[in-house]
Amino acid sequence: METPFKQSYKIPHSEMAALGVYNVGRQKCTPLYQWGPGVRNHYLIHYVVSGRGVLECGGRVYPISAGDAFLILPDTAITYYADETDPWEYVWVGFAGTDAQPILQCTDFTPEAPVQRPKDGGAFCRAILRIYQARGASFGHAVRMTGELYSALSLLMKKEQPRKAEDAASGYVLKAVTYIAHHYALPISITDIASYVGIDRSHLYSVFKHVLGTSPKDYLTGFRIAKACALLGEPALSVAAVANSVGFENNLYFSKVFRKRMGITPSEYRRSAKDAGAQ
Repeated sequence: METPFKQSYKIPHSEMAALGVYNVGRQKCTPLYQWGPGVRNHYLIHYVVSGRGVLECGGRVYPISAGDAFLILPDTAITYYADETDPWEYVWVGFAGTDAQPILQCTDFTPEAPVQRPKDGGAFCRAILRIYQARGASFGHAVRMTGELYSALSLLMKKEQPRKAEDAASGYVLKAVTYIAHHYALPISITDIASYVGIDRSHLYSVFKHVLGTSPKDYLTGFRIAKACALLGEPALSVAAVANSVGFENNLYFSKVFRKRMGITPSEYRRSAKDAGAQ
């Protein structure tokens, strides 16, 4: 019998607004090893490498075996435990962010079907292990982990084109937030985003409100401010340099938007972050 083990890494803080890793790891469980009943405050996907176990969620019991993956939704009461005679070994990744929901809507996972069998489970397992290998507490580590997370989740996405209106809306939003993630440092406008997605501004506004509950402008601003908060932790960068790095060409306007969002100025945020780090 293999020796039980657990290798895990919990991120001390998440600076990624669109998608960020909360925890990642691998575990060979002891017989009947159990988590729960309880709730998570983020999404969590386990992929079972070997053995068996059970997930209890929403009043239903799901037997799970090697090759299966199961999704845990935020704020959902769950329990899962290893088999008594053939305890499972699994890898997992926990994550959150505004990209999480639209990406997961492009997979076969649903609240009614939290257990799926990836077509290439081995590739998905290796992708999660790459997230673990990229672990670290710096902003650079967070970026690398998030990049590997995007790659891992892409392996679960459906290959066919969206057909239903709901799927189409999610597809538009996913394309838009991906564009923002790659171009937020440039002076892009909502018109630029809508043009890239292939719909007009009003349609883009509608799908954002429907899928994410916010407008494209507020999402873009929030994304930029979250990136600015991370960069303000770099003492070598001036506030003006931070503003320019996240797509604001006017430093005064950046400070005004930052204060409106965060309640303090960029300089005050930098001082408070420095003081917190010194404690």
